[in-house]
Amino acid sequence: MDLLDSFMSSASGFIWGVPMLVLLVGTGLYLSIKLKGMQFWALGHAIKLIFKKEKNGEGDITHFQALMTALAATVGIGNIVGVATAITFGGPGAVFWMWVTGLVGMATKYSEAILAVKYREKGKNGYKGGPMYYLANGLNMPKLAFFFALFTVLASFGIGNMTQSNAVANALFSQFSIPTWVSGIVLLTITSFVILGGIKSIGKTTSFLIPFMIVVYLSTSLLIIITNYDKVLDAFGLIFYHAFNPIAAGGGFAGAAVAAAIRYGIARGVFSNESGLGSAPIAAAAAKTNDPVKQALVSMTQTFIDTLLVCTMTALIILMAPVWTTGGNAAELTLKSFEFFLGDAGALIVVLATILFGYSTILGWSYYGERAFEYIFGDKSIKIYRIIFISFILVGAMMELKLVWNFSDLANGLMAIPNLIALLLLSKVVSEETNRYFKAK
Repeated sequence: MDLLDSFMSSASGFIWGVPMLVLLVGTGLYLSIKLKGMQFWALGHAIKLIFKKEKNGEGDITHFQALMTALAATVGIGNIVGVATAITFGGPGAVFWMWVTGLVGMATKYSEAILAVKYREKGKNGYKGGPMYYLANGLNMPKLAFFFALFTVLASFGIGNMTQSNAVANALFSQFSIPTWVSGIVLLTITSFVILGGIKSIGKTTSFLIPFMIVVYLSTSLLIIITNYDKVLDAFGLIFYHAFNPIAAGGGFAGAAVAAAIRYGIARGVFSNESGLGSAPIAAAAAKTNDPVKQALVSMTQTFIDTLLVCTMTALIILMAPVWTTGGNAAELTLKSFEFFLGDAGALIVVLATILFGYSTILGWSYYGERAFEYIFGDKSIKIYRIIFISFILVGAMMELKLVWNFSDLANGLMAIPNLIALLLLSKVVSEETNRYFKAK
């Protein structure tokens, strides 16, 4: 087992090395230039479309439900632990590079969604799409499409299932002393009721759960920021200064070079918003729409909400509190920072956010994995996948997950490679669809 864990760790480190991070950010930057920075000038229009229903649109769920399903999978542990990890190992400057990743990632997410809707298919279980379909139908690369689907299925059991159920079970055990097996059974049960109903059930659940948990988390963060406004400018100052200047060791903090700020900022940013991985367009393909650009604009706001709102709030709270300088455990840094300002109530809010974020991620990724499994094995395989997926929730809640984390990182990285190839080769299609839509308006 140790040998396998060592192999997974090395393979994950190789996949998520500098070349991958350059490819992810480079693709986003290339698409941003090709689309003339549309993530900036079209954001207002995109936000309006979130709440607009298309009467004549074809699909299974509304724009809003598709966005909430995708947000369910991305707004999760990465927004709490991921931001803390970036600051712990990369210093405050890592937050700036998370923002860069988010800004260029908006163009990536937009492009993924356009292609997902344009090349989607209608099956017995509703509309289906995503990178495997635009690889097969748009580029005639069925083998690469197969490998993307395979890696997505594997990732759904790792980052989309066991790691999340484990985080939820541990949070409940540490805060309320609930045995992990009890949490696993409860989580398994409530998840079953939702995912057995398919994308419409998932869409309805996430449409309630995601806005609620994001509003609570952001409201709590804003309360801390407003009541401690004198610390806000200093926090922003740390972010901008150390994005380009190393931070020295001090107060227990180990210090970080600029290279570390860039590396951890980009890596954790991508982990949080998943731009370029190819997961979110699977949900976008189910949206009721008569134009792929409309859903693409809505999908683009996912990265904005995840990275530029939720992650930023977490980062500011951490940097406003003195806890990050003590060199403590990154996994507990967000909790202790909220606790510094709000006492036990702050810690409780972070624990509840971890539980809700983890549960919502399971729901979102169950749909991603299901569609990928269906692509490989056909329509009749969906029930089999759901049974297996639900079973792994209990497994994840009760086991040590170091191996699973390394496996998950590896599977996510392998997903990104075929997706980024497709985005680059089909960038002309994205550009043409965008020009057509905005010229008509």
